[in-house]
Amino acid sequence: MSLIAEAPEFLQVFSDGTVKRFNPEISPPSLDSSKKYKSKDIIIDSSKPITGRIFIPNNIPPKKLLPLLVYFHGGGFCIGSTTWLGYHTFLGDFSVASQSIVVSVDYRLAPEHRLPTAYVDCYSSLEWIYENVKIEPFLRHADLSNVFLSGDSAGGNISHYVAVKAVQNNGFCPVKIKGVMLIHPYFGSEKRTEKEMEEEGFEEVRMNDMFWKLSLPEDSNRDFYGCNFEKDEVSESIWLKFPAIEVYVAGKDFLKERGVMYAEFVKKKGVKVVKVVEAEEEKHVFHVFYPESDATRLLQNQMSQFMERYLN
Repeated sequence: MSLIAEAPEFLQVFSDGTVKRFNPEISPPSLDSSKKYKSKDIIIDSSKPITGRIFIPNNIPPKKLLPLLVYFHGGGFCIGSTTWLGYHTFLGDFSVASQSIVVSVDYRLAPEHRLPTAYVDCYSSLEWIYENVKIEPFLRHADLSNVFLSGDSAGGNISHYVAVKAVQNNGFCPVKIKGVMLIHPYFGSEKRTEKEMEEEGFEEVRMNDMFWKLSLPEDSNRDFYGCNFEKDEVSESIWLKFPAIEVYVAGKDFLKERGVMYAEFVKKKGVKVVKVVEAEEEKHVFHVFYPESDATRLLQNQMSQFMERYLN
């Protein structure tokens, strides 16, 4: 048995198919009423399994309905969890800043579960929310007519494809998607961007290539639709019905170009509202590594303002 792929301190993949993951510091859910928010873990589908964590701000007025954010974590489709301390802190604080309910989804990971599994799992979270909104106490204030999708890196990618499926399902989607916020989205293609060519051979680009190799379907390449959004066959009518989009990019992230390219692509396709917001001095997923930084607070405010603009 030999080691065939490794993300130091996060992931090892062996020749017999064994996968070992090493989580960074994690946080348990908390019902501590002294904090500004509460959180609890949920089971979305025990057979797969798909789990999640819900965050709600404290002191919600009895009859108040709050917008709902469904969040998909990053990690190249291979690592990551809503239990990671960075995600827990960021999303708990965001629920307070935006006065929203947040459902963070733990989908099945590659290479054991290659794409499009993550898309199927994450869309199923919308169905779970609809089915449980009157049952789950943490959802009793959720307004399913004001639902937003977001995620970082691979989660930004996922939020796009979940939105596509939601629009394609038209009246059969159980919730109303009002906007999509992609944070440092993880896309690619067989053709490298200028920045990727400049940094080819550097650790970040090598890691990027490794995660795509582990997560794409067998016998496919980076022009698979889940990697290269330009290869997805989406009708013009879908783009015209697509919710508003805001794309957050980081100036020191070599994937910044991909985020800008995505925004330009969907704008040309006819999506009515598309905006790119840049954190010039920040790196990829800075909000996860530094969830209490000034830059993260600014990101939370920008996301909150985006949501406010599209509430009923």
